[in-house]
Amino acid sequence: MLLKEKDTGHLVEVLDLKALFDPFAKTFNGRMSFGEDVPEPDQVTKISVEFPSGEHLPKCWLDPHYRD
Repeated sequence: MLLKEKDTGHLVEVLDLKALFDPFAKTFNGRMSFGEDVPEPDQVTKISVEFPSGEHLPKCWLDPHYRD
């Protein structure tokens, strides 16, 4: 899955979908996808990314109390 970094517009390849979907996890393992070199995986904060279309991530992925 690819997401977009809000600040730069660079694509981020999600390497750990379980952490992305977990509302208790604030970060997930991902890899920036720009340029010719493939960078090392890094921790990416969920609040810094969105879908490539510009939509925000679902609240149930970010807030453990989304039903309250």
